[in-house]
Amino acid sequence: MTDSPRAANLLAQLEHLNEQQLRRLLVEHLTKQKLGLYWEASAIERDAALNADLVLPRLVEEWSCTNVGRVSPSGRNPTSGAPAHGNVGLRDDPANPTYTLPSPAGGRGAGGEGGFTHRNLIIEGDNYDSLRLLRATHAGKIRVIYIDPPYNTGNKDWVYNDHYVGANDRWRHSQWLEFLYRRLALARDLLTPEGVILVSINDENRARLELLMDEVFPGMRVGSQVWRTRDTTSAKGRNFSDVHEHILVYAREAFAFNGREKTQKKYKNPDNDPRGPWNGDPLTLAFDRIQRKNLFYPVHNPKTGRWYPCDENRVWAYATESRVENAATLQAETMEEWIRREKILFPTEERVVVWNTLDELTAAIDCGDIPVTPKRKRPLLTRDTPDLEFWVGKPVGFGRPLFKKHWVDLQSHINPVSSWISRINEIYDDEDFVVMRSPQAGEGTEVIQEVLGSKVFQYPKPPTLIRELLRQATQPNDIVLDFFAGSGTTGQAVLELNAEDGGQRRFILCSSTEANTKEPDKNLCRDVCAERMRRVIKGYSGRAGYTPEQGGEFAYLQLDKVEAADAHFEIDAAHAFQLLALKRLGVVCAASEGAVQRLGRVEDCELLVCNEVNDASIEILAAWPQRHGVARLAIYSTRPKTLSEQLAARGVEANCYSLMDALLSGQRGSAI
Repeated sequence: MTDSPRAANLLAQLEHLNEQQLRRLLVEHLTKQKLGLYWEASAIERDAALNADLVLPRLVEEWSCTNVGRVSPSGRNPTSGAPAHGNVGLRDDPANPTYTLPSPAGGRGAGGEGGFTHRNLIIEGDNYDSLRLLRATHAGKIRVIYIDPPYNTGNKDWVYNDHYVGANDRWRHSQWLEFLYRRLALARDLLTPEGVILVSINDENRARLELLMDEVFPGMRVGSQVWRTRDTTSAKGRNFSDVHEHILVYAREAFAFNGREKTQKKYKNPDNDPRGPWNGDPLTLAFDRIQRKNLFYPVHNPKTGRWYPCDENRVWAYATESRVENAATLQAETMEEWIRREKILFPTEERVVVWNTLDELTAAIDCGDIPVTPKRKRPLLTRDTPDLEFWVGKPVGFGRPLFKKHWVDLQSHINPVSSWISRINEIYDDEDFVVMRSPQAGEGTEVIQEVLGSKVFQYPKPPTLIRELLRQATQPNDIVLDFFAGSGTTGQAVLELNAEDGGQRRFILCSSTEANTKEPDKNLCRDVCAERMRRVIKGYSGRAGYTPEQGGEFAYLQLDKVEAADAHFEIDAAHAFQLLALKRLGVVCAASEGAVQRLGRVEDCELLVCNEVNDASIEILAAWPQRHGVARLAIYSTRPKTLSEQLAARGVEANCYSLMDALLSGQRGSAI
């Protein structure tokens, strides 16, 4: 083994590792699961990539969207009829009502100057770096993540380590898995306790991705959904056509789809039952008499004296008291108890037969004149029925008892979401399920062409599909993240859904430039994703735009990366302001000039950044509570101890924090 090139290369690598790295490698080896997905990867490389540098946000105001009045073609606001207007911000954060954010343009903003408050984000850069930033600012705050990652088709549809991965790359699958693993591991830390991640994937790579998701999100698998992507047959040979894709669903324990409120259409009350409307449900379980011997017995109606045989292939749902030693140990009520409570519906109009002898009974069995199951017409009595003599001389009903399920006793009044997503033109309706709809093929491309004037992005997802997913997965004030945002379909779906139900969902879209040696100036994020959102927000092709309350605005962020050792020298005031605004308030706004900048207010506490501690800034801070009517100050500065002492000497209550510690928090750690 040591003579092989691979072993020699491994030994050469080990020689250069320090003690801590060797321990890390040993821990990974000893704890790696023996059952599941395996691919070429290194925990040391993961940690090195995660901690290589610090990621800092930089606001690009000229590429952000602030002129966002919802404008109809007539130039009037379609909801109020008032003249359309732009540069309107939100003073209060609906998800955190106690927050007071910097004022919009025309009012006092950050640091006392005018400034637009952005709640939606478009982040340009490698999404790995975007997720590193978001882990520092949005850990535990994202409720819904939807992504459409590269499908690893071999058609150079994704970049790893600065080069396209082609079909002939022998490590293609390992590189794809490691590429996604690093990003999914970061995304996992962003989810709220009710959070969910939905991931689109093709049929070819579904199995690999599902195993990867099981590893990154253990115990969180909800299921998957399937939808049709093309109208054509797309035959691959062997008379097989793959025109469907999948959406994998992984969620934390508290998550649930919204579903749809059940109707009482099937619930009636013809007998004026004081317990309210009810429906007759089957009284059987999907077990046969061999599997559940104690549930195979005759049921007796004490009011009429009639007897009802049990289906050998579907036994009764409840036990009988005659075969239970201690009814208190049962998890459900007995059949006799349900009968006493009048929860068993016995047939009122039915054929009743008495066989006086066993010969009469067997003759009826032979000619098929015995009770049968309602749908499949299976005989309920045969020559092989145990204790066949029991039925001789007893009145036997040919109907079937049902369970009287009352509306008020339902555990849930919500119909669940089906795993099947039907086409809009397909007839698929079930009162017991919510069936989401997908559009005809090509909607995604058609919308891109309508908004931007050309097909500038390949294979975009249809907005209708994403809107349906978000309708079921989100609440009105959720943050929705798409870190493979591409052309921005998810952002458009968020705006459409907000306009539909009055919600104030926010979007975070992460997209790369896709610049390369042949196209060094290419910027997919700026020229496609952000431009699409800008045009959708302002209105296009006669369609109305969106107000800020509907999410009609965004901040365009670029990422700056600095070495941790150089952080004290390279992190400027704008970096500090934006990072803290995102971390503490979840917003972005232009930083003002001056040594003291206002982030916002949480309850009765003003959040401030002091970039330079000197006599002038101390006097400004000392006068701040009385001038602005606040009880407490929370100040981030480079010299927190000195500042705290100086303000205390002036009788000002202030919590002073290290600016550098706040910036570095959440930026570094282990990749696993």
